[in-house]
Amino acid sequence: MPPKTDVYEAEPIPESARAEIDALLAKGDLFRYRVATGSPVAELESAFAAFMGASFALAVNSCSSALFLSLKALGLEAGDKVAIPAFTFSAVPSAVVHAGCRAVLVDVTANYRIDVADFEAKLAEGIKAVIISHMRGHTSDMDAIMALCEARGIPVIEDAAHSLGTLWSGRRIGTIGRIGCFSFQSFKMMNGGEGGMLITEDPNIIARAVIMSGAYEHNWKQHPIVHDRCRFWQNKLPLYNMRMNNLSAAVVRPQIEEVPRRVRDGRANHDYVAALLNASPWLEVPPPLEQELRAPDSIQFNLRGFDSDEEVKAFQRSANEKGVPVQVFGLSEDNARAFWNWQFIGPQKNLEQTRAMLMRACDVRLPARLGQADLDFIATALLDAAGAVKKANRNAGDPLRARPQGRSAGRPPRDKPGRTGKSRGPGPFPDPGPAGNPVGSRRA
Repeated sequence: MPPKTDVYEAEPIPESARAEIDALLAKGDLFRYRVATGSPVAELESAFAAFMGASFALAVNSCSSALFLSLKALGLEAGDKVAIPAFTFSAVPSAVVHAGCRAVLVDVTANYRIDVADFEAKLAEGIKAVIISHMRGHTSDMDAIMALCEARGIPVIEDAAHSLGTLWSGRRIGTIGRIGCFSFQSFKMMNGGEGGMLITEDPNIIARAVIMSGAYEHNWKQHPIVHDRCRFWQNKLPLYNMRMNNLSAAVVRPQIEEVPRRVRDGRANHDYVAALLNASPWLEVPPPLEQELRAPDSIQFNLRGFDSDEEVKAFQRSANEKGVPVQVFGLSEDNARAFWNWQFIGPQKNLEQTRAMLMRACDVRLPARLGQADLDFIATALLDAAGAVKKANRNAGDPLRARPQGRSAGRPPRDKPGRTGKSRGPGPFPDPGPAGNPVGSRRA
């Protein structure tokens, strides 16, 4: 039977938000600058900054807007080069183009993280800023990235759209670079439908961002921060009108207290399914880096021994027929995460690792609210789909495709199938049963 929960349903809005939402609807005061102090947007900014341990926060209408304003607040000029990962969502290169800059793509390895050697090489090409996308919550080596950038005086913007709640050596992702950007789009850890947040410790950056977000005339005075800097920048910067409205803020703010639970349950869900998939010789979930404590709401895995695109598509069809939607980043038509579809940034070079990864990397949603029956259903469908494709190939007399034949370039080593991993979250993995028959103890 299919899972009880649609994996594409968004997180529900807490009941505690209803009273404020109803009051806003009754009064119609949805514009953030309608009241002098204490607007829902201002309260969200204060609460989010406190949660992240940041000095300054600015709520805007999307994470894309936060990225755009970050580039503008840094003072980048037309034509400046910005390094970004070749594996990210198209909104990231779009923000670079929107800011009048040029995107330079950095190769990504089979574990979905930046190739540090290629990153260092690309920095020598006149890079003026870096956006590090923690794509699908996978954290690249921030120690190496920050060391390379700080040595060159290059500012780092963290695109933490998928990483609210992730820790790197105990530090919250989004607080390591000069600026952190977050998303409240419906499939993220906090669901506002749309919305975003920019955080920083730099008073000049936040002042410039506040003005450019649309704090026209003296509306910047309703932000209880850096009035001297805002006064300096008034009328010197363009207004892009990217403000968040009060209704979105009222929807988002009560979810802050839900984040720790969602992170805990999302990590447990991910690690449970990852252990089951890694028991198969055909599926590989790359492990987290040593410094990384993730906050996932989806799972990504690589297909091993699938030598042709036809095999991959057969796996995708089989999983979909079994009730589990699978996205293959490089084989889904017009996928916004495949860099060759970003034709608006012009040709790029030296991205063969990323291309190879995208052609075999799969993506499945795993919301934090799923219970063990849902997780078992999803894991069984994926294991059975992979096994069915390989069995069909064996029956067709193609033994070379019946077992994995080594590892493509850039693939990390993995332990023998059937291993049990150790969770960075609450407790160890349960022991996986035979492929296609997951067992173990998890919450209902």
